[in-house]
Amino acid sequence: MGEAAAEDFHKGTAVVVPAPRPSKGVASWAVDLLERIAVRLGHDKTKPLHWLSGNFAPITDETPPAAGLPVRGHLPGCLNGEFVRVGPNPKFVPVAGYHWFDGDGMIHAMRIKDGKATYVSRYVKTSRLKQEEYFGGAKFIKLGDLKGFFGLFMDQMQELRKKLKVLDATYGVGTANTALIYHHGKLMALSEIDKPYVVKVLEDGDLQTLGLLDYDKRLKHSFTAHPKVDPFTDEMFTFGYSYEPPYCTYRVITKDGVMLNPVPITIPESVMMHDFAITENYSIFMDLPLLFRPKEMVKNGEFIYKFDPTKKARFGILQRYEKDEKSIRWFELPSCFIFHNANAWEEGDEVILITCRFENPDLDKMNGHQSEKLESFGNELYEMRFNMKTGAASQKQLSVSAVDFPRINESYTGRKQRYVYCTILDSIWKVTGIIKFDLHAEPESGKKQLEAGGNVCGIYDLGPGRFGSEAVFVPKVPGVSGEEDDGYLIFFVHDENTGKSEVNVIDAKTMSADPVAVVELPNRVPYGLHAFFVNEEQLGLQAEG
Repeated sequence: MGEAAAEDFHKGTAVVVPAPRPSKGVASWAVDLLERIAVRLGHDKTKPLHWLSGNFAPITDETPPAAGLPVRGHLPGCLNGEFVRVGPNPKFVPVAGYHWFDGDGMIHAMRIKDGKATYVSRYVKTSRLKQEEYFGGAKFIKLGDLKGFFGLFMDQMQELRKKLKVLDATYGVGTANTALIYHHGKLMALSEIDKPYVVKVLEDGDLQTLGLLDYDKRLKHSFTAHPKVDPFTDEMFTFGYSYEPPYCTYRVITKDGVMLNPVPITIPESVMMHDFAITENYSIFMDLPLLFRPKEMVKNGEFIYKFDPTKKARFGILQRYEKDEKSIRWFELPSCFIFHNANAWEEGDEVILITCRFENPDLDKMNGHQSEKLESFGNELYEMRFNMKTGAASQKQLSVSAVDFPRINESYTGRKQRYVYCTILDSIWKVTGIIKFDLHAEPESGKKQLEAGGNVCGIYDLGPGRFGSEAVFVPKVPGVSGEEDDGYLIFFVHDENTGKSEVNVIDAKTMSADPVAVVELPNRVPYGLHAFFVNEEQLGLQAEG
């Protein structure tokens, strides 16, 4: 990783402190000038960027620990720990385009201890962020730039900066802005084009970026934002997708944090593979037709990722510990895309996947200057079944639109469970409420909107002008000995009427309209992506550093 890298060994796995070496000078000035001319000629800056406005707009400063926050209601003892949520928060104004998946990762966190709450927000100190801080402005290409011939030009500017050593890609170029997970004593901030960043929770709830994790140089490809930790074995299962063959690479990480050898997964071309799933014995890969199409981008003036509704959705199921892909079984279902799975398990000869299915996604809708009210993708909760004996595949719709960000009691990850908690979307990623599904109940036929009844056993509506985020389930008692839904849902809420933000805690069993607790926050929290809860035991087991 370079002579300038400092390596701290935490419980046997190296955390590499990024020490990039960008350079100013004539080369940097010349590329900047060329880029400014191209942006003036090829990019319309008169149109506002929707994803940098309203409560999608970034906050300008980090917030050090703010203790003693007002709490209405009470914070139960099982919530002792740190609730964290990450999302895009660009520190510098984009040079040209901006997609909501762009933006530096910022973690908003709440430390809960004995009924008291402390709020903090911190950037994940990525190599990318360190370099842009060095220049005092945006330098790295954005996903939002990758459209039409202009996208090709901006890509070449990025490559030129790397070739001239203006930018240093030694430590990756990711933002760590998408999701969080905890494994082997480490809380990790993730984005799917980079390696994980390890973030330590300090005693007062503050957050410290320790560095990136390359598993003692064994990780040489990207790392999904949605790895899975098996709660029964403490192993982590992950993959990375690429623009070049092998387009997907599968990895197993032992409970001791050792990454096993790579298993390439053969798929026909590069796709966006945002999530996958595990069962007790299998891992499930999704070859879905949201395709990486740079030639069409330039030729047709399109966005870099293009959905092809004429292609089938393919699901590959592989024994979890296979050393190669020879035994993988591929199944086909009607064309779709999936951002997020809820869970998967086995029943007899069948593998069951519970997921949020998009009928016809268009990532360009989350790009640039869009209207305030955006049509949803038509995304519903689905059950998919794959028969490992006969090769048959089937699917069943479990809800109407629009739901996403499914979460479960994660003590049941990879095992059969009953309840799924999703966000309700009124547009792309604007959350109006939380909905609870009972997988043991049948959905009511003929429904046109999400409402209680059938397999919907509760809805927590946020009310007019109030929008939330992914809700994390926290059990009253860890494990599977108690009732599956006996616990709480915790999530961030922003009130566009007042401009204030808060954390809500609700009863996951009853889904009562009366929150268990509302914690008032000292400043606005922008809309973000995925959340996680680090319990008190996990905080105590964090690696030294």
